[in-house]
Amino acid sequence: MKEKIISCRSARNFCLVKILENLGHFPTRKTEKEAWFLSPFRSETQASFKISLALNRWYDHGMGKGGNTIDLLVLVLNVSVKEVLAYLGNDLSFSFHKPPLQTNKSKHTQIMEKRTIHHPALISYLKSRKIPLIIGRQYLNEVVYKQNTKSFFALGLENHLGGWELRNKFQKTCSSPKSYTWLRREKNTLVMVEGMFDLLSLSTMSPITVYESDILVLNSIAFIADVTKLVPNYKNIRLYLDNDNAGNSATKELMQQFDTIIDNRNEFEGYKDLNEKLMAWN
Repeated sequence: MKEKIISCRSARNFCLVKILENLGHFPTRKTEKEAWFLSPFRSETQASFKISLALNRWYDHGMGKGGNTIDLLVLVLNVSVKEVLAYLGNDLSFSFHKPPLQTNKSKHTQIMEKRTIHHPALISYLKSRKIPLIIGRQYLNEVVYKQNTKSFFALGLENHLGGWELRNKFQKTCSSPKSYTWLRREKNTLVMVEGMFDLLSLSTMSPITVYESDILVLNSIAFIADVTKLVPNYKNIRLYLDNDNAGNSATKELMQQFDTIIDNRNEFEGYKDLNEKLMAWN
């Protein structure tokens, strides 16, 4: 489907309140003339972000800056004006969402569509995690899904049973059935990481390592016991689990069971995980 790009004049007429609600921000106070929000640019407890309902203009008192719809989305999504116009022309019906994580039960998540990553907000999210778009598109899809009749979109990594790990700037959820992701290339080496951003980060920092290996993304450290049956298929298994208690325990358990295991966490020593190291790179 051809991307629809609207004019700047039309974009400025989009309701700022509705746009912020679609991005997961809701007014803390509203009168006939104005709406007040917690700033979308920082963490705060007292609303300092005001929208004039009559003018459809915003002003952030903490930043000392304001503007129109286009100005806001350029800053919030960290994209160009052209990408904002495409966003408003195509995907305003979908929204980012920021519910409590414990409410995101996979049984309530229904996958509606998967497609190549193109949404400016998702591209911006990859960029914020230092992941090149070409690598994101190699392993992930843009996934549209429903939760309790509401539609959302996210980056999605499919697991070997057909379920999805779903991530966007505001939400971390999944769809049933939850399991690990096994990317098979008929290699003799298996690289094992915990999550999708570990895979993307390793692909960014050490592309040859990833290219020359099969890949196993646990999607949860709880699947360690399930994946041990795969280990005998490989001559070498390179572990890149997190530098935390759970990662330490899982690494120790695997190394005690198999002599083909290599702990590669020295490659991101001093960091919790691969993405944290990548984020620290210039």
